[in-house]
Amino acid sequence: MSDISAVKALVFDVFGTVVDWRTSLIADFTKWSQKRGIKADWAALVDGWRAVYSASMDEVRKHPERGYMILDTLHRQSLEKLVAQLGISGLDDADLHYLTMGWHRLHAWPDSVAGLTRLKRKYIISPLSNGNVALLTNMAKFAGLPWDLIMSAELFEHYKPDPETYLGAARLLCLPPEQVMMVAAHNGDLKAAQNLGLKTAFVARPTEYGPLQKYDFEATGDWDIVAKDFGGIADRMGC
Repeated sequence: MSDISAVKALVFDVFGTVVDWRTSLIADFTKWSQKRGIKADWAALVDGWRAVYSASMDEVRKHPERGYMILDTLHRQSLEKLVAQLGISGLDDADLHYLTMGWHRLHAWPDSVAGLTRLKRKYIISPLSNGNVALLTNMAKFAGLPWDLIMSAELFEHYKPDPETYLGAARLLCLPPEQVMMVAAHNGDLKAAQNLGLKTAFVARPTEYGPLQKYDFEATGDWDIVAKDFGGIADRMGC
């Protein structure tokens, strides 16, 4: 049993850990397209969109001379390519904007809000997400996420798993890394945080990618907490 008694703040991966992006986007776009009379395989679009997520951030890393680009911009660029590839026609600029902003309108997993609310009573809680500040703020309003503050990769101009994100969050909170716990449904995210001295908590989200899920069904590292949901994390943290 690792010592987590010094933890003062918990920071959370958001896409897949706090919110169910896949189900949310497919349902949103299906309902919207019926009103617009647009036909498309929205599951294919959403899955394809997420599949190029990491590569889009890698491009930012490879080309620092171009400057940092927020996730909204990367999402829009990826969307335009996917719409063409999938042969989705009849979309104007306003439609593409609506689809891009779908990432601001994601629903929380059933246990997220209650678990976060419990943790907030005793600890500072914040996202630490690759989503930009406006995206995370709008999502919090939409889904009722009770964050104390919004921390985003945008603040550090580095995407996870770059060290600048995890260490930057601790620095903004004026805490040493060992007093900050990273919470994620992704083992890779936790490994990057652990390597920098942060505490770690894993919660499995085995349906994040729907039938396409290939990994992160269970904890694969020596994490400080492994729980089935946010309520389990709250239990372990004494909330």
